[in-house]
Amino acid sequence: MADRNRTHDRPRLRARHRAALLAVACALVAGCGGGESERAGHSPRPVERAPVNAAKPGLPGMPPLLDEHDLYAADRPGRLAPQVKDFPSRIYVPNTGSDTVSVIDPKTYKVIETIPVGVQPQHVVPSWDLKTLWVNNNRGHDLTPIDPATGKAGKPVKVHDPYNLYFTPNGKYAIVMASMDRQLVFRDPHTMEIRRTLRVNCGGVNHADFSPDGRYFIVSCEFSGELLKVDTEKMKIIGKEKLPFEGAMPQDVKISPDGKTWYIADMMADGIWILNGDTFAQPKLMPTGKGAHGLYVSRDSRYMYVSNRGEGSISRLDLRTGALVDKWHIRGGGSPDMGGLSTDGKVLWLSGRYNSEVYALDTRTGKTLAKIPVGQGPHGLAVYPQPGRYSLGHTGIFR
Repeated sequence: MADRNRTHDRPRLRARHRAALLAVACALVAGCGGGESERAGHSPRPVERAPVNAAKPGLPGMPPLLDEHDLYAADRPGRLAPQVKDFPSRIYVPNTGSDTVSVIDPKTYKVIETIPVGVQPQHVVPSWDLKTLWVNNNRGHDLTPIDPATGKAGKPVKVHDPYNLYFTPNGKYAIVMASMDRQLVFRDPHTMEIRRTLRVNCGGVNHADFSPDGRYFIVSCEFSGELLKVDTEKMKIIGKEKLPFEGAMPQDVKISPDGKTWYIADMMADGIWILNGDTFAQPKLMPTGKGAHGLYVSRDSRYMYVSNRGEGSISRLDLRTGALVDKWHIRGGGSPDMGGLSTDGKVLWLSGRYNSEVYALDTRTGKTLAKIPVGQGPHGLAVYPQPGRYSLGHTGIFR
């Protein structure tokens, strides 16, 4: 009888044993029911999950940012990439009316060589891998490669209507701004063979810059006063808007160090448009000076220099406060257009589009250090080499 009772009690004992083990386990791990919060009449604490789309992945193959809060962290003074550190420091000036490139020694402020190139060279553009300078011969319909190690020009490569040239942040494609053709042409970054042609319904595509994650870029359309937003990977237009100014002519495009604000110079609105690239909402205009044209970020990422071509001045914008803090006038007047900063960031170099000269300005005082005679119609000059790990194109956008 006693044995029979013990046999019947075993299932109850095993059940009580399992319940005791479960209670211990629940006390050791979070998320089990019957805890203190539940006894107090509260729901159990929910299991924490990673927020959806918390961090958007970057463009595949793009080098990670050195500092997610500063897109220009790689552009600090003297921070030259290994492949360019032995290149001689030079200023390469495309003369649109002379079909030449003037080469300036920045130490002596003198032209040391004049290189014949194709018809109507517009910009000198560093390649993504920093090893080649491409001269955009717009009306000659070709690109002239220059070896920055030797300064020697190579055999031109046939490319139709190359007004300007950019590179995707992963180095996969070169993007030709075919202004008159109304096209963005994605090409092999080395051979320049066409990979895809994107037709755009706007006039005068000319300048651009890329989002922090590289997944889209903003393009200015000079002749129709419009902006485009383009998906980098899909090579597809995902946004288009008309600037709210009659006769607008947007020029250079540059993103802020924190990646939140875009600036677009407008030579007819005489200022810079301030845009949220993510929302692509209507931008606001900040007056800077007549004929606002080129945009350049200082080596410490604190200031942006705006060349006002129509009045011979440079405005200095404090990127932290969003306020204009200086305006420098070129000694004797001029027509400052496109250019770049010296390796140490102490000199701003700009072409004088209508004066057949190049300007060197002290970035601390705004003093005109030199005015150097060059060919006719100097345009998108490149200061080379410059700090940075890779080039996004134009006269030198480095990250």
